[in-house]
Amino acid sequence: MKQTNELDRLISAARSWAPAKMALATVTATWGSAPRPRGSHMLVHEDGRFEGSVSGGCVEGEVLHAAAETIADRRTRHLEYGVADDSAWAVGLPCGGHIEVLVQPVGADGFRPELIDAMAEARATGTTLQLTTDLASGDTRIGDDAGEGRFVNRYAPPRRLLIVGAVQIAQSLASIARDLDIVPTLIDPRGRFLTEERFPGATLDDRWPDEAIAAQRPDEATAIITLSHDPKIDDPALIAGLRSPAGYIAALGSRRSHAKRIERLMAAGFSETDLQRIDAPAGLAIGAHGPAEIALSIAAGMIQAFRR
Repeated sequence: MKQTNELDRLISAARSWAPAKMALATVTATWGSAPRPRGSHMLVHEDGRFEGSVSGGCVEGEVLHAAAETIADRRTRHLEYGVADDSAWAVGLPCGGHIEVLVQPVGADGFRPELIDAMAEARATGTTLQLTTDLASGDTRIGDDAGEGRFVNRYAPPRRLLIVGAVQIAQSLASIARDLDIVPTLIDPRGRFLTEERFPGATLDDRWPDEAIAAQRPDEATAIITLSHDPKIDDPALIAGLRSPAGYIAALGSRRSHAKRIERLMAAGFSETDLQRIDAPAGLAIGAHGPAEIALSIAAGMIQAFRR
């Protein structure tokens, strides 16, 4: 089973629900401690089902009501919620933030269904898609046409995690990655380690790491983390990672083992500047004990790198 992230699930829902009537709610502006970032979506089916979120639950009920009205009359609606408004407290937004939400009909009079296909294609090809919405009319088109009264939403390629070494920590790390909407791939040439039973639902690759990573074509939204403790497996993966623009490269192991690793990689032709890209020992120092806590610390280091 292919793992998907939040936007993939919304695309899948839109395709499976068609040709039912739908509305799309989008966060177009935020201030303060808003619960969801600009560009967040919630897709609503005419029967009340929905996929996604615009507030993490704070104002979802109010937005669902507005979406039902938009589905009925095909009119775009503009919603605002903030802590200063009595209505904000009534619908549960006491966090101190402020959000604006646009609710559009899905169709030729708003968010065209072919835009869903464009989003899916962009994600499949690892490219960035930009959509511009005229806030007055609710019409959305492909392209960056920023200006007064327009909202541009940028859909970046999905974040990916290449885990080298199908060890116990990798089981927890793959699970955490999915919860973070990061798509994990497990890479390990040792067939006994790399099994569907140990990694249910994950993409498994039993090629040697240098070949597997090259085939994945890592970009800035890709993390590469080596966990095997075996230089024959980890070193080729790190070499492939260092030759790519991967956004985060990390290796598990002690400072002593990393010092030896640095010597081997320098002998392979990498400079000290190149090797500073490797986070080792992997992750943030949180005093982790046990596989799950170590996986959590690695995931935290990965998110910190992506946010930079």
